Amino acid sequence: MKHYYHLKCSFSSFGLLLTIMIFFSACHSQGEKKQSEKSEKEEIESAAIENQLKEDLKKSKLILYSLPSPLETSMLIKKAGATFDKTRLNSPGNISKYNTNLKMALNLGIYSADLSYSSLFDQSETTIEYMNVARQLAEELGVLGIVDEATIKKLEENMNNREVVMDIISETYMNANAYLSDNNRAAVSVMVLAGGWIEGLYLASSLTNGSVENNKNLVERILYQKLSLETLLNMLETYQDNPDIAKLIGIFKELQAAFDKVTIVNTSPIEAITDTVRRLTTIRAESEIEIEPEDFVRLCKKIEEIRSDFVS
Repeated sequence: MKHYYHLKCSFSSFGLLLTIMIFFSACHSQGEKKQSEKSEKEEIESAAIENQLKEDLKKSKLILYSLPSPLETSMLIKKAGATFDKTRLNSPGNISKYNTNLKMALNLGIYSADLSYSSLFDQSETTIEYMNVARQLAEELGVLGIVDEATIKKLEENMNNREVVMDIISETYMNANAYLSDNNRAAVSVMVLAGGWIEGLYLASSLTNGSVENNKNLVERILYQKLSLETLLNMLETYQDNPDIAKLIGIFKELQAAFDKVTIVNTSPIEAITDTVRRLTTIRAESEIEIEPEDFVRLCKKIEEIRSDFVS
């Protein structure tokens, strides 16, 4: 299968902030502060970080995909024309099985992805259900006050306003990761990100039923996660002395072997454009991508295998 097309990848401010937080360790949660309260030093540092990110993107010889947030992946799934299927989500009833930091962190990410998926398809009851599950795991991980009663109430009051709901979910997920990073628990933060990433990948791949001919937009998105996986492994390797992280590195190396069957070649220079007002970075490039149908089947099976292990 070969595709030739113009690829336009947009990163929301949420995805951008997560990338900055992990790689530059200079993004601190400012959810409680008003914009006017920021010091001049913080403004300068923020601008410097964004400029550095833009320069790094321009220098890249491949299309650089930052690790997509659960909400971003859910938006792409919906845009691709997929329908909602609750049976694909991790059951809230499984939460009682998660009693280690690794399992709790991974599944906080997984439930966050399911939460985003549900909200994008206007599944009000399911959205509330998964927000409550995420809240419970956040409390178990010691992410105090991130998903509190006020957050749940605000979500319930705005269920008919998709934009507000998405803002609440994005801010909650981002604040949880920022809190962990700021409190010397960055390794746990990366585990959360890994869980959210694999769940988004699982939801997308399961909706193709393992065929490159089913929803080619989703297939293309899945294949380009080969580049996101490199980003994830770089994040994990920063904390490779942590036994849980070392285990995840081994798991994702196996997935990388499956992704090695994917060939991506840029056919035009990469152009990175940052809108500082909207805090949106857009990367444009033309590329060709190839994978054999049987290799795509194997890739989907490996994704499902990893996700099953995480939720068990």
